[in-house]
Amino acid sequence: MSDSDPTELEAPEPGTVYGLLVPGLPQPLLCPGAGAGYQRLHDAFAAARRQLLAHEPDLLLVYSTMWPSIIGHQIQADPQPEWVHVDELFHDLGSIPYRFRIDEGFAHQLRDALDARGLTARTVAYHGFPIDTGSVVALKLLNPDNSVPAVIISSNVYSDRAETVVVGKACRDAILAGGRRAAVVVVGTLSNRLFTDWIDPADDRIHSLKDDEWNRKILEFLGQGRLEDTAQLSREIHRQIRVPKVVNFKSMWFWSAVMGQHNQFDGEVFAYEALHGTGGAVVGLAPCGSGVGDKEFDEDDVEQFHGDRDVLA
Repeated sequence: MSDSDPTELEAPEPGTVYGLLVPGLPQPLLCPGAGAGYQRLHDAFAAARRQLLAHEPDLLLVYSTMWPSIIGHQIQADPQPEWVHVDELFHDLGSIPYRFRIDEGFAHQLRDALDARGLTARTVAYHGFPIDTGSVVALKLLNPDNSVPAVIISSNVYSDRAETVVVGKACRDAILAGGRRAAVVVVGTLSNRLFTDWIDPADDRIHSLKDDEWNRKILEFLGQGRLEDTAQLSREIHRQIRVPKVVNFKSMWFWSAVMGQHNQFDGEVFAYEALHGTGGAVVGLAPCGSGVGDKEFDEDDVEQFHGDRDVLA
């Protein structure tokens, strides 16, 4: 770019320009006034949205742990999905009408990138496809005017760490190959123990002290930008604060892989509150040139998925 011509602007660098962790339960969207914590989470979504837009993404890549898939990975490719959603657990809170703007072209590019790394993937695009609560909540609160096109990818309930890391790397491949500036939105809770009986929203709290302590340790790491360190701890986190037989804390494996597998981020915890006993947090990560440095990997890095290893056989 010449100094004499200010109209010659450099094209923005492609890649993952921002990352967000958000909870997927519907209270911050449907009844923020029912409890002070719900309102704080609602306001945190708004603050996170402002930060997200400041990084000028041209794509929102949503990875929702609340969209389980069984065989491989599914990618929403309907350019304008429209429906009325009711959450299966909290149907008493009411309906959520939605109409989203999906980047159909990138959805197919993403499927091809997953296939190139040995993964099973398919796109889905038909009227009435049941988009999960977490994706609906995230897009309604972070992208209410559909100003940024989105793509949603499922979380395979049987995928191990190796497969999940490769999924994240494949998403990064597609982002870079397409020259896109992507904001990555991971939808999921921290601790995951729900109260099984009705509670007054004003009395909502983290299910146990142990859950709360682990949640705060995770947020301490993320607030310091230590995403890869958090991913390396995912197995222990799952043993401590995740209910068995649900989608595990693999969201951090995916998030770290798609963001570049390092700790060099400016982290910001916008809010941390209880959501029917679970730990709900809104956390932002902006890539930066410094951080706590690269750490030694306790687990192997993986580039290609070669199928289930059948380690229990």
